[in-house]
Formats: sequence, C-alpha cells, structure tokens
Amino acid sequence: MILFLHSRYRTTGGEERAVEDLVWLVREHLSEDSELLGRDAAVMGRAQAAAGLLRGGLRPDDVYRAVRRTRARVLHAHNLNPTFGWRALAAARRAGARVVLHLHQYRLVCAVGVGFTRGEECTRCHGRNTLPGVILACRGPRIESAVYGAGLALWQRRLASQADAVIVPSRFAAERLESLGAPVKGPHVLANVVRDFAPESTANSGRYALLATRLAPEKGIEVAIDACRLADMPLVIAGDGPERARLDTGAGGVTLAGRADADQLRKLRRGAALGLAPSRFAETFGLAAAESMAAGLPVAASRIGALPEVVPGEWLTPPGDAPALAETIRRLRGDAGAGALAIDRARAVASPEVVAPALAAIYGG
Repeated sequence: MILFLHSRYRTTGGEERAVEDLVWLVREHLSEDSELLGRDAAVMGRAQAAAGLLRGGLRPDDVYRAVRRTRARVLHAHNLNPTFGWRALAAARRAGARVVLHLHQYRLVCAVGVGFTRGEECTRCHGRNTLPGVILACRGPRIESAVYGAGLALWQRRLASQADAVIVPSRFAAERLESLGAPVKGPHVLANVVRDFAPESTANSGRYALLATRLAPEKGIEVAIDACRLADMPLVIAGDGPERARLDTGAGGVTLAGRADADQLRKLRRGAALGLAPSRFAETFGLAAAESMAAGLPVAASRIGALPEVVPGEWLTPPGDAPALAETIRRLRGDAGAGALAIDRARAVASPEVVAPALAAIYGG
C-alpha cells in the first residue's frame, strides 16, 4: 500500500493532475493499492492555515492513524502547506512508513512556489532567508507573506530531514533547488507520467492552437495571444485562475474555454493543430506540453526551465518573444511529421512504461 499525502491549492493546476496520475500509476502499473489523504486549502480558514504554517503542521495524528489503518509501506507526500507540514512526515515515520517527499515546485524556499513575482523570474529568497518574499509581499497581503516566510524559514530543514527520499520532476528542478539553497541533497529525477497516447497525429487537420494552462501571469498567456494574432492562428485557451477576469473572451480570434476536465481536454486536443507552452518562468517539468505531445500535437514552447527536457529544441523560442513564437507556430501548424515526433518524444520521456519502474525503485530503496 502506498499512501499519498497532498493539500490541494486554492487554484488547482498541474500538480493536482500529477498527483492523481501517480495514484493511478501505482494501481495500474505497479499493481499495488494506493490511497490519497488530502486537505483542501480552498475551504480552510486563514487563521487555521497560518497556525499550520507557524507550528509546522496541524493534526499529525490523522496521518499516523492513516498509515496504521492502511498498513502503508510508503507515504508519498506532495504539497504539505499549509497544515500538513513536517509533523505529518514525522508521524508517518513513527507509524512505520518510508517517507518520499515529492517537490513539484520550489516551495521549500519560495512562498509562491514558482519563483516569479512582479512580472519576472525571481530567485531572491535563498535557503532560510525568505525575507525578500516578505518585503515584496509575494503572496499578496503583507501579513500572509510574513506568515509564509516565517513558516518556511522555521521548518524548511526539519521538513527535508524527515524524507527518506526526495523526488523532483526534472534535472533543471534539481539544479534550481540547489542554487536556491534548498536543504535537499541528491534528489531522484522522475518525470511526470502521461496516461494517454494517441495512436497517430491528427494535427494536420487541426483548426487552432491550444493553450491548456493555469491562468496566471507566469504562464505567458498574453505572449500566446500576441503570437497567434501575428501568425493569424485562432487560439483556444483552456484553464482557470487569477487572470481569467482580465482575459478577452473571444475577441480577436481568442476563445476562452474555461476549466476543462480530462475528457474535454482530449476533445480540444483532437481539434487542435498544435499546442503552446509560452511560459515566462522556470517550469519544473511542463506537464501540459507533454500531454499535448502525447496527443500528437507539436508544441511551440519557451526555452526556459525544464521545457527543453520535454520539447524538441527546434520548437523552442525565447520566453516573452511573441514574434519568435509566431514564427514557430507558422512552421509547425499542419505538420503531421512533427505530430508523430511529438508522440515518440513524449513516450520516451513520460510514458507509464518509463516512469513506473523508476518510481518502484525509489519506493523499494
């Protein structure tokens, strides 16, 4: 039995899908039972969240009892903020489970996790020095930023010390965490798994470019809009997030599809000519890009973060450069050969046949 631990974000995104996919992978490809113990930040009061951050976690006995009840041999922990904390991992160890800590973002050091603030990449916080994030009020209200900064500084090392193994989704993520002074040594690199692969590419019959993403400034949404207008390419944007109210819903060849579930995304990808990943921050993997490629879509993407580990180099452009992205869109649309290459590349990087044995080795270690 593998027990997964995850606190859902107020605005959900790729990390939630990655956790769900790993629960599925354990059941279907490792033939082992799995269960998810979750909490939801969206229904949590701010006072409770602050208490969890400053105390290093609340109600760790929930985790202890879950490990004992399920007889889990491994606790696979994901986002622990704000109320799981290091105490949840310590409780799992007391109950006899091996603890695997999965760092999808830079949240050990960065209060917002993505290393992006005020319209640009940011690596100001380093190790336990989270004061820059407090001064810049990266989380919005100054008091919330102060609480997050204090919680990270107080418990960062204690949290990392409770893990028997640490997973990151790319080589770039490992390097960036080291440069940020995160107390993580020798993490395992494990790509996010992609479940579905198209038998062949239908990109040559596609009618639009597809951007499936959380609607946040660091995702480069405005760059995608400008590039598609330059390339005279209709754009469909699927997702939700803080930028939704600001986006023009349909003007100028842009269609905002809203939050899409797995079935809706499959349908949108079947109608697309290519995918986009115009990120302006250092992605730790690029799950949406990998999923689009697995669906047979070539992907025009930014040359930033871990995206070069997923997307072929000739499809990459400088982040924030709409004209360069537009040129790549013109070159890739309708290219069935590029779509076939996309499927092969995604399979080599993120298929269950690649990810499952690597995960089994980490669990068994």
